[in-house]
Amino acid sequence: MAFDEGLAERIRARLGTGPSVSEKRMSGGLAFLYAGNMVVGVIGDELMVRVGPDANGEALARPGTRPFDFTGRPMRGWAVVDASALTEDDALAEWVDQGHVFAAGLPPK
Repeated sequence: MAFDEGLAERIRARLGTGPSVSEKRMSGGLAFLYAGNMVVGVIGDELMVRVGPDANGEALARPGTRPFDFTGRPMRGWAVVDASALTEDDALAEWVDQGHVFAAGLPPK
């Protein structure tokens, strides 16, 4: 499955560059990492966000979200955001920032 390169570019612009930011192709998509920990990913035209277990319920209550269910079992602490909820740069920025804050709080890999 291909990923939306336009969405990936918007994420790159938000996360910036630096020694702690990296990208990795995974499962037909693209993952963005901070210090080796996943922040967000793009699969098709959707965004998967690492929100952390404490923010899981709040994240899933937002419009256009659903649980991340890549393996047939929902992963707590992750949300998938539909492309329709990412049309505004401010909305995308909120999700990317939330994932970045969570990943930055984890020990580097």
